[in-house]
Parts: sequence; C-alpha cells; structure tokens
Amino acid sequence: MNLQKVSIAVMCLSLLLNTVTFADENLKVLPDTIKGVKPVNMMKHYLLSQAQKEFERWKADYEQRKTPEQIVEYQKRLRNKFLEAIGPLPRRTPLKARITGEVHRRGYKVEKIIFESQPKHYVSAALFLPDSRKHKAPYPGVLVPCGHSRNGKASEAYQTMGALLALNGMAAMVFDPIDQGERSQLLSQFPDLQGTKAHTMVGVGSILLGRNTASFELWDSMRGIDYLQSRPEIDPNRIGCTGNSGGGTQTSHLMSLDDRIVAAAPSCYITSFERLLSTIGPQDAEQNIYGQIAFGMDHADYLMMRAPKPTIICAATNDFFDIQGVWNSFRYAKRLYTRMGFAERIDLLENDASHNYNKIQRQGVVRWMARWLLKKDEPITEPAVKLLSEEEIQCSPTGQVMNLQGARSTYDLNRDYEKKLAGKRQRLWTKTSQSKMLNQIRTITGIRKLEELPEPKVEVLGVIERDGYFIKKMILKSEDGIYLPALMFTAKQTDSKGFVLYIHEKGNKEDAGAGGPIEKLVKSGRSVLAVDVRGTGETQQGSKSKLGEATGFDWKNVYTAYLLGRSYVGMRGEDILTCARFLQEQKDGPVDLVATGNVCIPALHAAALEPNLFGSVKLTRGLVCWSDVIESGISVNQFVNNVHGALKVYDLPNLAETLGDKLIIEQPLNALGEPTNKY
Repeated sequence: MNLQKVSIAVMCLSLLLNTVTFADENLKVLPDTIKGVKPVNMMKHYLLSQAQKEFERWKADYEQRKTPEQIVEYQKRLRNKFLEAIGPLPRRTPLKARITGEVHRRGYKVEKIIFESQPKHYVSAALFLPDSRKHKAPYPGVLVPCGHSRNGKASEAYQTMGALLALNGMAAMVFDPIDQGERSQLLSQFPDLQGTKAHTMVGVGSILLGRNTASFELWDSMRGIDYLQSRPEIDPNRIGCTGNSGGGTQTSHLMSLDDRIVAAAPSCYITSFERLLSTIGPQDAEQNIYGQIAFGMDHADYLMMRAPKPTIICAATNDFFDIQGVWNSFRYAKRLYTRMGFAERIDLLENDASHNYNKIQRQGVVRWMARWLLKKDEPITEPAVKLLSEEEIQCSPTGQVMNLQGARSTYDLNRDYEKKLAGKRQRLWTKTSQSKMLNQIRTITGIRKLEELPEPKVEVLGVIERDGYFIKKMILKSEDGIYLPALMFTAKQTDSKGFVLYIHEKGNKEDAGAGGPIEKLVKSGRSVLAVDVRGTGETQQGSKSKLGEATGFDWKNVYTAYLLGRSYVGMRGEDILTCARFLQEQKDGPVDLVATGNVCIPALHAAALEPNLFGSVKLTRGLVCWSDVIESGISVNQFVNNVHGALKVYDLPNLAETLGDKLIIEQPLNALGEPTNKY
C-alpha cells in the first residue's frame, strides 16, 4: 500500500472536517441525484454500464467470426460454456413411460402420457397423433414445451398447436413444465405456488448448487425427445420444437444444445440482452444463465449456435420482449447463416399484436415445420379445434403427479445433490489446506485481494452534534458509479479505543438513534463507521417484487449481476473490505466488524478472506448455512446472498470455522428467517 497516498488522503480529510458546518439532525447522506442518477437506481445504473462493455465486446467478437472453421469453433465453445453454467446434466435413466388414457378427435387422437425424466421425477404430457388413415407413418415429431400458463398443456393455445400439427401430418407432444399443469412441485405445502414465482423459488437453491431452473426444464425437454424417438410411428430423424413465452425460452435453450432438433420455432422470447436490460429487465429464474453476458451468450447466440439448422423466430410487435431487440438478433443470425451459405434457413415472423401464441403465430409455425420436416411448403389454415377439457387431458389419477407413489420433486432432486456435495466438501476441507480453500472461495465469489481494491475517495458532507459525540456524514466512492453513504460516530472528549465497522441490512440509520446500539459503542469509547453497502439503506431498490419473498426487492439487479457472473456477496464483501481498510488507515490496528441481517454473509466472507484486518466479528440474525436453503426448499429473501456453485466447495460454517474465537454469532436464522438452534 502506498503510505504517501494514505497520508495525503488523511490530511485532506482532516482539513475538510475543519471546514464543515454542523447540520440539523438529518441522517440522510446522499443527494437526490448523483450525476443524474437517483440513489435507489445506483446499482441498476452501475450494472447496466458494466453490461454495456460486454455488449460492445460481443459485437466486436461477432465481426471476427466469418469462416466455417471460426463458426464451428465458436459454436463448440459456447455450447460448452452453456452446459458448464447450468451444471452437469443427469445420466439417462429408463423413461418408464406409460399411456394413461386416450381421447379421439376428428383428424387426430390424443394420448395421455406420464414418463420419468429422472427416477420418480414425473412429466405429464399429451401426445397428439395424426389420423393414420390420412397421414402415413412414420410422422415427424414436434416437442411443444408450454409457456407460463397455470394449466400447462390444457391451455387453449398449446392444445390448439398440438392439434394443428397433428392435422397436418406431424405428431406433437405438449408437456407440462415444472410447477404448471399437473406438475406442482410443492404440492403438499404450497399447492398454489406456480409459474414464475415457483420457478424462481427452485432457482434460489439451484444456484447454490451450480445449476439453474433451466437445468430441470432442459432435461425434461431432452427426455421428451427421447420419448418421441422411442415411438415406432415417429421418425427419429425428423424432430422439431416450438414453444411460446416460457416455452420459447425452453425452445431456445434446447435448440441451441440438442442437435436432434431439425426445425425450431421459438415464440415471444427472443430479443437481446441489451434491449431487455434497458426495458423490462431480467425475468424469472430459467431465463438467466450464470455469467452468460460475460462469456458472450446473447439471445442471438441461441439461434447461431444451431446454424445452419432451420429456425424461425416468432415475435409480436407490441410484446414486452422488445421488438427492436428481436430484429437486432435476427440480423446478426441472418448474416451468420448467410456466411455459411444458408440464408433461407432462418426467418422471422412478426405478428402485429401483443405477447401471444395466436392463430397467426401457430399457422406460421406449422407451415415452417411442414416445410422442413415434411418437405411441403403450402399455406396452413387453422380450423376450429374442439379442446379437451382439463379432466379429459389429465394424465395422473388426481391431476397432480406429485401424488404418485414415491414422486420426487425438483426440491428433492436438489436435496439429493446437496447430500453428495456435502460429503465432497467435507473431504475437500479435510485434505486441502485452509489457505488453498480460501483462494478457491476468493475465485468463486470474485472478491479481490485487499491490495487489489481501489482506494476510496471520501467526501464529508456535514457534522451532526449529539450529547457527547459527533456524527460525520460521509460518502465513500469505492469505484466509478458506486457511492457508499456512511455515518462516522466519534466521541467528543475521550481518545478512541479503536474503530467499529457497522453494517446493517436496513442501512446505516437503523441502529443510529439516541440510546441505540451504535451510541452505546461510542459511549464505551469506540468510533463507529456505519455504512450502507451497495443495495442497502439509501441505495436499496424499493420496488415491490412480483416474484414474492424468494427474491426480495432488488431481484432484477441481482439477476443482472448474475448474468455478468458476479454476486452481491462478492461486491458487498469488497465494500466491507474497502471500508475496513479506510478505518485501519486512520488508526493503525484491527477493526471490529458488526453485521446484522442478510449482510452477515458478505461480512463473513470479507472477514474470512482478510482476517488480519479484523479484531473481532459479530454477526447477528444471519443465515445459519446455505445447505438449509436446500433442505427447506422454500426460503425468504435469500436470493441476494447466493453465490453460484458455492456448495460445491464450501458452506457458511466452513468460513466461520476459519475465524475461530474471533467470531461471535448471535440469533442465527434458518432459510425462512426464523430463529434456529440447528448448528
């Protein structure tokens, strides 16, 4: 560390303190805007600026990708990165498929299917088969993953798509994604937890295991193709896939990874991350793959990874998935297909409507499938379709597969995986030196070494006088776009007995009242710096979460960071280290750290990685361990403290053990935010 720079910084701070005037008792630190940005939007603005750098790099890399060899290398590299980000896929096990019923309609029939994508993990599906008197087998097979409809495959749009494909000589399997239709995953506890909220809830635990809600959906889809290929009346070499909205997400993922898909038609999902982040922002769990913006996998890449296989993008002019982003991605893909000599194999259907899978979309999709799977290119007209009732299309006896004997949910599968990882963690920590393990944790979290962190720029805005002590209002500017509001509490008369760094999940003002915990520390002779680490207090994003208690208010910013391969634990951990080092420079010696609430996890990381910086560490009302999130299944506001793949290497008690007697833990909480004596 440059001691001359430190001395100059301290001297400047001292001169500044002598010139400020006493302020009224108003503990608000940040102005209404900083460089035109409101404090509550600080993290959104900061993360968007980081993402923009990656978008520019993506565009430059794209322009260098022109020869067949370069394109093949790019496709292989990106597929490997995609699979790495969602975790290893399961091994193939017997499908144990069974037909539970059959319904006939004019021109086609519907078989009700249940199969096991993983042992006892049941998938409910409706297989629409053409009338064998009108269409000769073997037929092409088209997989239709449903969007976020409550009733899944029973929804009008998805039934009609299945029927229209069958009427035109193609078999179609429409299946329920997890937490939709007959596949509620927490049926006994929360039968109404469905759709995007449910997908995000399972995503919270999955991230800690190094996988994603998309991992489950992708494997269900792949096993769905396995089933289609197992049927003698379906041609295994003529497979298509189409889905809308959430089904468009699943189609995009599947078509980019599974070479068996000859023709694909994702609907109302493809846009671009540049437009998505600047409009509605990230959406639920399966739509966000860890680090994908950082390693260069945008929406256009879902199209280009499968080039030159036939693909049509179905889009809606007034969709919340931005239409400008759709056309940008289409243009990039079209140019790449053209470079490969197959410009005609990619197309775009823009429907002058809002988010939909309507008649125009369906007719366009079926015509595309017929062109490439049947070698027929004729107009498709959708007739009136007599839908199956929810009872008629029901595959399981009770309408929920989790009622089947021995059924395993996604939460059960995560618990199984965590048990395996727990044994591996124990062996790893037994056989590997503590220093090497901490270096691995540093890599996983992205927390830099202390000497690599930039020196903060400090601005003192005013001083408040209280009985026996002063409160200095300060801003610590730790990096471009990050402003940490802070309050320095200093006794008037006595020499300081050292510094306390005080972090609270609700911000620096939470315990700052007269007679409160901070005042007691000051009157005992301590100087206290209470800081809002990024995304807390004055920089807390305040909008209501549509995804519920699983995510907290700042879920969109957390997902943006996740797409960039970063975590709030890592960023907040660096904030804590920066502030602690600043205090140490004022008075040589270790700093005591106090953290309350969900900021305990970044505080624990900071202390474990730089133990010499801290004299003691007190954590109050923090999560007891990450493995409890997996065991519980349901969790409350744990998303912000997730680190992708952490449980492959360590859990929070591993960090705690490295601190020994230096660490005090009080009132630990379980994943639901309840007091626990589990550990």
